[in-house]
Amino acid sequence: MANRNVSGEVSTLLLQAKDFLDEARRLKPGPARNELREVAKVLHELGKLETQSKFASHQADTR
Repeated sequence: MANRNVSGEVSTLLLQAKDFLDEARRLKPGPARNELREVAKVLHELGKLETQSKFASHQADTR
């Protein structure tokens, strides 16, 4: 799965992104909600990069 790293665990950054997005959904539209959504977006991107990096590292180690 794309959201899982080599060991099969979900990235901490992706879990944090989900938590921020869940919190944003509880808020009324406005600046605070938008800020949480932006933070979630950045954490999600970092989590995807982290997962790709770990996967590439694992692939290089198995060659």
